Amino acid sequence: MSVSLVAIKKRDGEDITSLLKRFKRKVENSGHIAELKERRYFVKPSMVKRIKKNEVQFKRKVEKILEQERLLRVKSRML
Repeated sequence: MSVSLVAIKKRDGEDITSLLKRFKRKVENSGHIAELKERRYFVKPSMVKRIKKNEVQFKRKVEKILEQERLLRVKSRML
């Protein structure tokens, strides 16, 4: 995990709500919260591999279904 601090400076005449909004947006875009959630619990390396493998299989299945639907649309236009 690389350490990168999120820092903002108050602009002239800026109220606290807009300052907090800017800070919140920067924190979300930096990915700190997502990484903390991901690291909340230890996940065994074998489980990480299994999860990635399942994600790839799911994506392939979705792509295959979408391709079949495209082919059906093309065939129906030809008729």
